Amino acid sequence: MIKVQQENFDVSAELAALTSGNHAIGGIASYVGLVRDLVGADSPDDALRAMTLEHYPGMTEKKLAAIETEAQSRWPLEASLIVHRYGRLEPGEQIVLVACASAHRQAALDACNFLMDWLKTEAPFWKLEETGAGEAWVDSRASDDAAAARWKVKTDRAAE
Repeated sequence: MIKVQQENFDVSAELAALTSGNHAIGGIASYVGLVRDLVGADSPDDALRAMTLEHYPGMTEKKLAAIETEAQSRWPLEASLIVHRYGRLEPGEQIVLVACASAHRQAALDACNFLMDWLKTEAPFWKLEETGAGEAWVDSRASDDAAAARWKVKTDRAAE
């Protein structure tokens, strides 16, 4: 399930809805991303005041659905969820929830890691950071690309 929204989300309620009535689920792996308050450590002006996420409605949901479908083709998932917020967010606010449910923990853990790595590099969101020094668009990071590269080769469906 894909949700792209401005409003905050309730992790407990989202996980309950994800697993409701499905007793084949043996475990859930989840990740909640938060907006951090520091961009760099060089000066107090580096402290993040807010981050604004922009996206193209329709295109974003389609790409997230494709990423989710790829995870479901690689691991035996009973259910999966991506909730991604957009708009202006301040430090400490939730920005993303990824959850994967499977009969076995390893499949859920691997799929959750895959989804987060691919969201960081493939999802069409643009981030504008506001600091005391001004505003700047966030560039892609080599570390995110390196993390996603490990998933470029399909693996056998884990823990079937």
